[in-house]
Amino acid sequence: MRRTMSGEVVRSCLRNSLVSGCLFFALAAGAAPPQGAEQRDAQHDFDWDIGSWQVHMRLLLHPLTGSTTWIEYQGTDVVRSVWGGRANLGEVELDGPSGHLEFLTLRLYNPESHQWSMNISSSAAGMLSPPAIGGFEGGRGRFIDQESYDGRTILVRYDVAVITPTRCRFEQSFSGDGGSTWELNLIVNETLVEDARPKVR
Repeated sequence: MRRTMSGEVVRSCLRNSLVSGCLFFALAAGAAPPQGAEQRDAQHDFDWDIGSWQVHMRLLLHPLTGSTTWIEYQGTDVVRSVWGGRANLGEVELDGPSGHLEFLTLRLYNPESHQWSMNISSSAAGMLSPPAIGGFEGGRGRFIDQESYDGRTILVRYDVAVITPTRCRFEQSFSGDGGSTWELNLIVNETLVEDARPKVR
């Protein structure tokens, strides 16, 4: 018999998946670089994301349980620059099986480590998730954190791909074995609607 999940169950799964895992390359990603190593100024690595985007999201219900049930959401993501590009704020609104959802993404640049932190909250949770730390190389970003999920300690990885100037993809994966294996549980494809990137002078 097919069981129909209530909107509250779906909302809870989505909140756990997004807020309990926000999209450390290994935990060492936050470690200081070797002395004398010159680091690239990565302050503008998220400039491509400033603007308004159409969003299509696929979410795996019940990660790390063998679940193969995915649900889909459609919506928008409006990202604006803060602190002269050293931070950005995204307002995400989605509609899907559990109704209307609202999320906030806050990304902060650390000029000392030359890395970014990614933080997520939902209007239902009212608090930020633990920060995922990382950066970009060759148009791809990776951000990882360690969290408690469903009573166990897991690693959460976000992979960001800038596919073209008008298309990007975010993926979230969980690992329950210290990073030996990863399960993809969130796929977000975005298409640019309005470009608001800072103009190059």
